[in-house]
Amino acid sequence: MNRIAQFLAIVALALPAATMTSLASAAEQAAQAPKADPAKGETLYTQGAPDRNVPACLSCHGANGNSGAAANPKLAGQHPEYIVKELQNFKAKTRNNAIMSAYAATLSDQEMRDVGAYLAKQGLKPATAKNKDTIEAGQKIYRGGIAAKAVPACAACHGPTGAGIPAQYPRIGGQWADYTEAQLVAFRQGTRTNNPVMTAIAARMSDAEIKAVADYVAGVR
Repeated sequence: MNRIAQFLAIVALALPAATMTSLASAAEQAAQAPKADPAKGETLYTQGAPDRNVPACLSCHGANGNSGAAANPKLAGQHPEYIVKELQNFKAKTRNNAIMSAYAATLSDQEMRDVGAYLAKQGLKPATAKNKDTIEAGQKIYRGGIAAKAVPACAACHGPTGAGIPAQYPRIGGQWADYTEAQLVAFRQGTRTNNPVMTAIAARMSDAEIKAVADYVAGVR
């Protein structure tokens, strides 16, 4: 069974039919959404909305979406559809983060689209892989998965360079290793529940495997 077939098998087992339909129509929904305004997104990202007590995004995610702290993800160059999806999840509290839920609750769908459009245009200042001892193991998982555990290759969905697929899978190449590791652990533990596919995949991975692939992802270009 090839990598894509392995992944599709996991998806079919992990997701109900309604969710599969939702994923299949994500690109179509994005295309039908009202046009985003990157200029308005930049204002909201850099200045917030003081009249509504909305803080500036850059205070945590850095100038142009390049976070300086590994606890906060780099958002520069991220697919706008993914930004909107995650903000909507935070607003609906289907993704657990008190700070982001409070922030997202203040935003309209249009403002989410505007911020997403702004971030998509920003150049990513990528992180780097740091652990030479695990690079080979991380590379094998990213490119080929873990056949013995039915873990598909990360590249099957996120691409060989970590660029992802717009409206479906996020860009992860160059992300902080600590952030990627924390999200995989959260999926495995069930503290992040807004992606059943990733929950199913992470559940099959050990701490060492997660750490290795997260470090490798930081260096993927």
